[in-house]
Amino acid sequence: MQFLGVSDDLTPIRQHVEGWAPDVVFNLLMEFQDIAVYQTHIASYLELLRAPQAGCNPRGLLLARDKALAKKILRYHRIPTPAFRVVRRGQRVGAPRLDFPQIVKSLDEEASFGISQSSIVSDEDALRERVTFVHERVGRDALVEDYIPGREITVGVVGNTRLRTFPPWELFFERLPEGSEPIATSRAKWDPRYQRQVGIRNGPAEALPEALAVRLARLAKRVYRALELSGYARIDFRLREDGEPFVLEANPNPDLREDEDLAASAAAAGLAYPALIQRIVNLGLQYRTAWRELETPGA
Repeated sequence: MQFLGVSDDLTPIRQHVEGWAPDVVFNLLMEFQDIAVYQTHIASYLELLRAPQAGCNPRGLLLARDKALAKKILRYHRIPTPAFRVVRRGQRVGAPRLDFPQIVKSLDEEASFGISQSSIVSDEDALRERVTFVHERVGRDALVEDYIPGREITVGVVGNTRLRTFPPWELFFERLPEGSEPIATSRAKWDPRYQRQVGIRNGPAEALPEALAVRLARLAKRVYRALELSGYARIDFRLREDGEPFVLEANPNPDLREDEDLAASAAAAGLAYPALIQRIVNLGLQYRTAWRELETPGA
């Protein structure tokens, strides 16, 4: 096994692939040249080098990474997702097209980057201010969507063609300050002090009817297939107060730490952490790409 850190140069990738000829590349890259959307290009480059890779294929990364494009695909397949609009950099917000409250986030950033309690807006002035923040401070186009009051639920999925889901996992806020909403802000994800202060933890979704758990699993698989994902992914939901689920986004190649949602829910389903990692490696070795089809006539 070899570890390779990559920041802004493709040369080390090619040297390792051509010189070492790895059986599989475990792709954990989140950005390239400090640009998150370039994650897709690195996966494509590995495919061009004919290097099997554990994780999502380039097409799936591309479709899921552009949240507006992904939501259009989901709506085409009649998968419930909040109504939305995109405000490009340099474009005026204009009159609101959705009912308030709304939530404003980056169109293509991950890990809740740029999301805070201020991302939820309830009037036109706050909407314009937050869109400007995303344009100027985050440096990305803004995604504006209906805010769904309710619960933060995720469902982990592994597989290429035959898919397996794990039990619904929930983000809990035990001491949320009055006036705050239970959303996965940047602080909620990455600030340990804030997590202790607010009482943030994750675990099996509580008091979830069996029929609803089954529905979430089916929706997660539909999302996975609609966006042509492979390897492993986490599907993020908002569960409205009346029990109606809405897909927020799909996260291919999510955080694989043992205490994070995907691995923790897999363990709860009986798939221990080493077995989960081995399963993901196996899926990378099994994934059929165009070059593999060419090298295996009649496959």
